[in-house]
Amino acid sequence: MPIVSIRHLTAYRYRNPVALGEHRMMLRPRESYDQRLLSAELSITPEPSSLRNVQDVFGNCVSIARFCGRTDRLAVESRMRLDHTPQPAFDLAGEAYGATSPVAYVAEDLPDLAPSIERCFDDPAGEVEAWARRFVRRAGPTNLRTLLSDMTHAIHREFTYGTRLYGAPQAPLETLALGTGSCRDFAMLMIEAVRSLGLAARFVSGYVYSASAKTGRAGAGHTHAWVSVFLPACGWTEFDPTNGIVGNADLVRVAVARDPRQAVPLRGSWAGLPADYLGMDVEVEVSVEACADTQQAPMRRVAQG
Repeated sequence: MPIVSIRHLTAYRYRNPVALGEHRMMLRPRESYDQRLLSAELSITPEPSSLRNVQDVFGNCVSIARFCGRTDRLAVESRMRLDHTPQPAFDLAGEAYGATSPVAYVAEDLPDLAPSIERCFDDPAGEVEAWARRFVRRAGPTNLRTLLSDMTHAIHREFTYGTRLYGAPQAPLETLALGTGSCRDFAMLMIEAVRSLGLAARFVSGYVYSASAKTGRAGAGHTHAWVSVFLPACGWTEFDPTNGIVGNADLVRVAVARDPRQAVPLRGSWAGLPADYLGMDVEVEVSVEACADTQQAPMRRVAQG
């Protein structure tokens, strides 16, 4: 049961003082049976005129800051410690997925799951669905555990990971064509693939670390993205196609959303001349403070815009 320490700093630089509009920060990890927050600090410079905390439609923690006056720099720093207790991978030995029909969700769950089953990207020729069906048996039922595990490992094995810190995810068709992408690109490919098979899936944003000094994780040292799929027997179950992780080992969940645009860590507005914007600097450090088997040095990533 490692104690995970996270520091996340985002700083915006401006040539001349600008007026800051409302900023929304989604940085606080979600508390659940597998992760318990021990401490959380949020520092903002300049000091906001008001700061309030709310939960969004998905239950994510959102801090909303408003400002007075003008400034040539905005810095948001989050420091968190949490007890992370990854759960065993799901057990669906008796569950099966039919090759020609979607999974049978219970009627009372369908109104809530329907938005997470609806696809977000066009697939006019059915290429994403065809790719997804390579994991479905041609004859007889397909075990859900096998299907989702095989899909997770296939993306990890067959696609080339590339860091891209900013911008929206690629369309899944583009990821298929290029054979490369970032963690959010791989997440959206898998989300759209399982949705094409009738499964409910959501985008997850957070952090990845390595509990073992021998294991490196792609995406460590900055924010990370993966997938959560709703399974009748065990609820929302996580999959990280970037690292080939089945379950939530080494994954710290901050936000879940139907669409990645709903899980942006920090967004806001400012008023000034376009030339006033000089860039954005991001620093993320994730470290394991204490673990039964190992002690790990911090993983650090500095991004400059």
